[in-house]
Amino acid sequence: MKQKPDASLTWGQALSWRLERQLLDPVGKASVAKVVRRLGAVLSMDESLAELAVRTRRTASKPGGLASAMATGTVIKTFSFRGSMHYMAPEDAGDYLAIRASGRQWELPSWVAHYRLTPEEWPDFRAAVRDALGDGPLTVPELGERLSRTRAYRHLRPVFDDGAGTLVKPLCWQGDVSLGARRDGQLTLQRLDGNPRWTGIPPLDEAGPRAVTAYLRTYGPAPLDNLRYWLGKCLSAGRRLDSWVADLGDRLVAVDIEGTRAYAAREDVGALVAAEPSKAVRFLPGHDQWVMGGSTSDTHVTPPPLRDLMTRKANPVVLGGVVSGTWTHRGGDLVVDWLAEGRRPARAIELETERVAAISQTT
Repeated sequence: MKQKPDASLTWGQALSWRLERQLLDPVGKASVAKVVRRLGAVLSMDESLAELAVRTRRTASKPGGLASAMATGTVIKTFSFRGSMHYMAPEDAGDYLAIRASGRQWELPSWVAHYRLTPEEWPDFRAAVRDALGDGPLTVPELGERLSRTRAYRHLRPVFDDGAGTLVKPLCWQGDVSLGARRDGQLTLQRLDGNPRWTGIPPLDEAGPRAVTAYLRTYGPAPLDNLRYWLGKCLSAGRRLDSWVADLGDRLVAVDIEGTRAYAAREDVGALVAAEPSKAVRFLPGHDQWVMGGSTSDTHVTPPPLRDLMTRKANPVVLGGVVSGTWTHRGGDLVVDWLAEGRRPARAIELETERVAAISQTT
């Protein structure tokens, strides 16, 4: 990669291009599955927020879109970023899961001592899980009951009865299982290889560069710190990240954004330079990927005085890509707290209030 920047941009241009890539300005017409694929991952710990994250990026939508996409297999739910549940596209999930699994948590001495499963026994355990799910999804306790019929795994029955969250995660990371629809309020697990769109877990040296490129094409242009957050802190890529960036060579370019060195995919430089600053106002759900994709420490998206609000999952009001306030429902009305300096864009806020109110009333 060249040391000298290939282009100079303003933050207004950079954020405007990023808004378009994230289907926020203009709002997109893509399917639920394509929205999820564009974002890479959509946090699903709070289903109402996940729904809003997708629906606010679509000109027309109905409630339950994520559940429907998961039922048809165009979207999967799995443990991935930060060990949390996320919706992902099955075509791309393997790249992120390969990175997440590279830490090989199941080989740690503390893990082995707690679960009494050695690294040598782990492949057989994975096979036993897949066999148990051969007839369809099971709740976590049901899976534990099936496994406990085998003497080698009988000691794990209490772990599954308690939810087995930590034990289940590497099964997701290695592509053995994904999360299914809840049954009677309980999480279910299902085999992932039954999804025809699932492409498997690729070699790490293939997955890493693809994940870097995908990030920069949605969340770029970005300083390396943002990339390290997304793939390093969130997926535990660690020192491998620098080698993946190096492997991409001239496919990535350096750009200067008002004195900040950032990186972008070479194919996007022309559109970046041509971008005009956005004046769009968007209401987003708490912990939306627009804010979390570069972490709340990205001051160009989240001004420092508002960082605590974003960390605590307040719903951001974004103007031209910059968090400028929050919104919430109060007494049946959608209310905006404008926190930025300068004139409040009253008409744009009014229009977005009407749009998001219509969505949130049917979520």
